[in-house]
Amino acid sequence: MDIRGDLRSRWEQVRGWGTANPWAVDIGIALLVQAAMTMPFVVPRGPELEPATWPAYGLTALTVLPLVWRRRAPLAVLLAILAASALYKLAVEGPGQPLPYTGLVSVYTIAALSPAWQRLTTAALLVVAVPASVWLNTQSARELTFSLFVFGAAYVFGRLQDARQRAHRVEAEQAAARERARIAREMHDILSHAVSLMVVQAEAGPVAVRAAPARAEAAFEAISETGREAMAQLRHMLGVLREGDEGTAPRRPQPDLAGIPDLVARVRAGGLTVDYETEGGVRALPAATGASAYRIVQEALTNVVKHAQARRADVRLAYADGVLRVTVTDDGRGPRPGSGGHGLVGIRERAAAHGGTAAMGPGPAGRGFEVRVLLPVPSGTETAEAGR
Repeated sequence: MDIRGDLRSRWEQVRGWGTANPWAVDIGIALLVQAAMTMPFVVPRGPELEPATWPAYGLTALTVLPLVWRRRAPLAVLLAILAASALYKLAVEGPGQPLPYTGLVSVYTIAALSPAWQRLTTAALLVVAVPASVWLNTQSARELTFSLFVFGAAYVFGRLQDARQRAHRVEAEQAAARERARIAREMHDILSHAVSLMVVQAEAGPVAVRAAPARAEAAFEAISETGREAMAQLRHMLGVLREGDEGTAPRRPQPDLAGIPDLVARVRAGGLTVDYETEGGVRALPAATGASAYRIVQEALTNVVKHAQARRADVRLAYADGVLRVTVTDDGRGPRPGSGGHGLVGIRERAAAHGGTAAMGPGPAGRGFEVRVLLPVPSGTETAEAGR
């Protein structure tokens, strides 16, 4: 049992609950501070010390009560605490506190949540209030030094919390941006591939209707199958985005290398001859790596259909120690000046995301176009029966 992981999970749950219920957290902090300030009133006291009276205790509660609104009006809360503390010191003779709990919580909150002008105002108030409080209490340099230290520490901890929250927000924004880019790549690959095949098949349909009705029927069936597959994959992606919504369609797994034969069959139905082979022991890849390899082959074949004017394409998957080589070659017109759209960029990004590399250029002997991708394969993966 992973105790550390379990504790971290529970702490994240508590933090999530606190974020969703700030009023409850602030009330809990106020009650905790009140409990700490109650201690001098309940412990036995010597006859030479100030008596613990109910009016004095009531004024301690008055200094704590503003903490309930510490997030909503932090500077006003600090002013209220300073006023109530001064009233306690001047109006009654009650027990003192070992620490200025309410002031420390208020200063921490201002440092963590408030804009710069409120922080500067707070610093000015403390420069006046702390020496005045010490003068009313013990008039000792030791207490003055200690008070300045603890208030300074509260301010520093508040600024550190603010910096940490900013870093978390930046990290969350970067994660959201990466996720948006990933979804954009996925949708580009799905739609580009499906629409390209459907256009090619639809353009060949009218000619086939007159010359070869059976071939025309196969083309229209391929169009229907391609559309259904694209819709299924889009529903899967939208299901991920709407996870948790009622009525969301069941989520399908991401495509992987096992889906490449069906992918090749759909491309063949559009009239392009595609040869698919694997070399070496086929390995069970991690889900993310398998999905990326599938999308790389899909995008490479889509580019062949859209741009290459090729008659043939070859797809090769070569499994070696620690690496998967993906090669897609066609016999088309080869690379054109300035070529390299979103599809090729997406192939490079997918390879780089797994620590791999991608290269594109003329095919063997300078004919056609070739996409070459190397993807690292984690060691210890199981070897399956090689397919072809």
